[in-house]
Amino acid sequence: MFPKEKGNLVNSNWATADLCDDHEDALEILAPVFRDFGDSRAFYGQVFCIKVYEDNTLVARTLEQPGAERVLVVDGGGSIRCALLGDRLGDMAVRNDWAGIVVYGCVRDSEQLAKLPIGIKALASMPRKSKKRGEGILDVSLDLPGARVTPGQWLYADADGIVIAAENLLSQIL
Repeated sequence: MFPKEKGNLVNSNWATADLCDDHEDALEILAPVFRDFGDSRAFYGQVFCIKVYEDNTLVARTLEQPGAERVLVVDGGGSIRCALLGDRLGDMAVRNDWAGIVVYGCVRDSEQLAKLPIGIKALASMPRKSKKRGEGILDVSLDLPGARVTPGQWLYADADGIVIAAENLLSQIL
């Protein structure tokens, strides 16, 4: 077994390519539109979903809660006009034991995010902050490019991409 840091596997013995080979019929694959921003390139966990648009209030409220090594998936509508996550929220996610964050939108403070021991994937970096209107929906299924992501599913991400499964595919091998 390999060492574990804050919900992220270091030098892990799994890969999304291998998961695709072994469980092809049980997986959905997100489109390859996401870039790495956190220090951990490989991460996995049970999914918690939120849907927002150019407002990161619910992102902050969610990351304030214990992550229990889950992965937060944020559907930001693919907007590239503002960031939904920055260094302060990234640091909060690490402190509260989130395994990773996937943002269908933008992040900012990319140099600081790259130093945090957490997996973060997003479309791009954008310096403009989001609005704070308190709008959005928690714990909802999301239609992202390539796959539908539902709360409670399992997300696996590494340098090759992001795959989604209905159950924990690693419980037998880790």
